[in-house]
Amino acid sequence: MRLVVLEGDGIGPEITAATMAVLRAADARFGLKLDLVEMPAGVKCLAESGTTIPETTAAAVRAADGLVMGPMDTYAYAGQGGGALNPSGFFRRGLDLYGNIRPARTYPGLRSPTGAEFDLVIVRENTEGFYADRNMEQGNAEILVTADVCVSMRRITKLCCDRIAASAFKLAARRRRHVTAVHKANVLTKGDGMFLASCRAEAEKHPGITYDEVIVDAMAAHLVRAPQKYDVIVTTNMFGDILSDLAIELSGSLGLGGSINAGDKFCMAQASHGSAPDIAGQDRANPASLVLSAAMLLGWQAEQGGSSANAFAAAAGAIEAAVAQVIQAGDCTTDVGGKLGTAAMGAALAARISAA
Repeated sequence: MRLVVLEGDGIGPEITAATMAVLRAADARFGLKLDLVEMPAGVKCLAESGTTIPETTAAAVRAADGLVMGPMDTYAYAGQGGGALNPSGFFRRGLDLYGNIRPARTYPGLRSPTGAEFDLVIVRENTEGFYADRNMEQGNAEILVTADVCVSMRRITKLCCDRIAASAFKLAARRRRHVTAVHKANVLTKGDGMFLASCRAEAEKHPGITYDEVIVDAMAAHLVRAPQKYDVIVTTNMFGDILSDLAIELSGSLGLGGSINAGDKFCMAQASHGSAPDIAGQDRANPASLVLSAAMLLGWQAEQGGSSANAFAAAAGAIEAAVAQVIQAGDCTTDVGGKLGTAAMGAALAARISAA
């Protein structure tokens, strides 16, 4: 399995290095035959070549089996011209990675701010919605009509609603068999009405899966009050982006949020948080988000079948177990109760995987 690795900006190089150590340990133990190919992207590339995504990098990604992307500092190059592309949006749209899957769960030894134990997944549509860089054939969906008036357009299509609903029910069938659709159809009657129609149609195909609907502002309150009530939450792009950060922070730290962007034939692992330039280079960042994202990428590969499926599934499970173990033992960064730096936590994870 050839994986292109983009280290990202800010804390990206640090957490990516820790993640690579973990992947190499899993590769050695389970015989995955990973080929990790590091390629340039982001702020440094913009300064050196006038683009955040050189064509050599884009070509390498298209030819690979998967992508591991460190966090990118999109704020640093927003509005700097045509070469200042958002790498996340570029690959999500370009490779049709329509499903953003973000689990959030509590860990033994780490108290949730809610005081409750929970294990849920937010399934978010990834290729349209209010995201102005990925919902037009050409140009951008934010328009400055006058100096004082901006219009932002949202695209919602039946195709995207149908397939994200199907993804949510497929995932729920492997979990606790409960899907909750989150929407704002009381205000966004056409777009969210279309989204709900797709979810309801999919629910009719799965009578053994409990299905319900919650308005997005109420859902924010419900996640704080009783996150344990939920299993798989499916929603549109921006709502899912916001709610997933909330749910992950309620697990104990935003640094624990694994995330993949999956299509039918390709998958990208990506930490659910940003590049945190204020702590870059200080060996303080929690690498668990990108580590868990890489584990999810291996799990996605296992779901594709083939002779190595069991090995990839076992490797994904071992990485997830190692994260839980280092948190419980305190062999982790300070945001989750430990005393280690980024590199040392990565080494602790790799050692547990190798020793098991």
